[in-house]
Amino acid sequence: MKDKYLTVTALTKYIKRKMDSDPHLRNVWLKGEISNFKHHSRGHMYLTIKDDQSRLQAVMFAGNNRSLKFKPENGMNVLVRGEISVFESFGQYQLYIQQMEPDGIGALSLAYEQLKEKLHKKGYFDAKNKKPIPMYPKHIGIITSPTGAAVRDIITTIKRRYPIVQMTVIPVLVQGPTAAYSIKRGIERANSSGLFDLLIVGRGGGSIEELWAFNEEVVAEAIFYSTIPVISAVGHETDITISDYVADLRAPTPTGAAELSVQSQQELKENLAKMKKALFRELNNKISSRRQHLRRIKQSYAFRYPEQLLKQKEQELDKYVDDMQKSLHYHILNKSKENENLANRLIRQHPKKQVVQLKKQLNELTHRQNTYVNQAIERKKRYLLNNIDKLTLLNPLEVMKRGFAIPYAAEGQIIKSAGEVKKLDSITVHLSDGRLNCSVLDVEENRS
Repeated sequence: MKDKYLTVTALTKYIKRKMDSDPHLRNVWLKGEISNFKHHSRGHMYLTIKDDQSRLQAVMFAGNNRSLKFKPENGMNVLVRGEISVFESFGQYQLYIQQMEPDGIGALSLAYEQLKEKLHKKGYFDAKNKKPIPMYPKHIGIITSPTGAAVRDIITTIKRRYPIVQMTVIPVLVQGPTAAYSIKRGIERANSSGLFDLLIVGRGGGSIEELWAFNEEVVAEAIFYSTIPVISAVGHETDITISDYVADLRAPTPTGAAELSVQSQQELKENLAKMKKALFRELNNKISSRRQHLRRIKQSYAFRYPEQLLKQKEQELDKYVDDMQKSLHYHILNKSKENENLANRLIRQHPKKQVVQLKKQLNELTHRQNTYVNQAIERKKRYLLNNIDKLTLLNPLEVMKRGFAIPYAAEGQIIKSAGEVKKLDSITVHLSDGRLNCSVLDVEENRS
């Protein structure tokens, strides 16, 4: 009976073989929305493909997703192709994705916008990070394919416009899966050489797929971190790549990059001729102005009558000397008066006088203090004697000296009335000079 029962593993393997042998499940095309997306550290992508009513677990291994041009995100509608099989450990069927592209927009266009937004947030496009292009470069590095028409256009244009500049072609791949890293290495090699003061990075026109190397993040980072200014020259005027946004200057074409990189020798010669003409004109104006000035000087009174001028200046000098002496005399008098006033103030405020004055004040204060203390002592003495007299009058001993006595009972309390003792009680009578031990013979109380 027990032989009829299957294990879970056996059933799962059976279902997996059935599904794997179904040709309809070997090549499945699906469209749906991504949810629960997770990009594992080992490179695999785990996600759920869902529509309004159902959802399906899916996985895209690193070997398949490595070629994706865009980054999958939750909420993104995608078109996928893959196969359906069973994940035996959990006993669930899932989709193993082999291809994926956005639904409604091309993968390359989406990847372009995603990278553009990412680099924009990181500040790669900010004007403050752009390096100035040298006006008269000495050595230009041209990073492009050595066999394309772009490099010939660049070299021809630069030689025609500015033949004294030195140029070096740094050959790189500009198309294909390894082109981006080839361009990156070319930029880094140019920076490490220390030979160049300007770089032109680009290629001729083409489709978005052919120009894609210049939309890769590695190329954008190499341009951004380049210490040498970079002119981007990719494709035609309508072709705008990520490199164009990151570069220090964007040229519409490779030929345009050559024109932007150097000055035109013909224009320089024309400008030089204009500057030379302006310089001569300015120099002639200066000479003419100086000649007129010299002519006015020669016709002046000093040159025509130097002796009279000298006598006049001598008189003016005498006047200045007299004025100076008077001013000096008044200044000395004023300073003398100031010094005299200061001396008088110093005498009045001399420390010796202040000491004498303070000693006088101290003696007066001391005398006043002594007088006040003596008066206070006398008052306290009189007050003390008065209190002593009062205490003397109230002292029982003084009263006893006048013939009075104080009786005490045997228990030691004062006897205040006759009713407090009885006949034959022993009492003690205190006198001013002693005491008497007595026995009560009789007690008589006043009845009034």
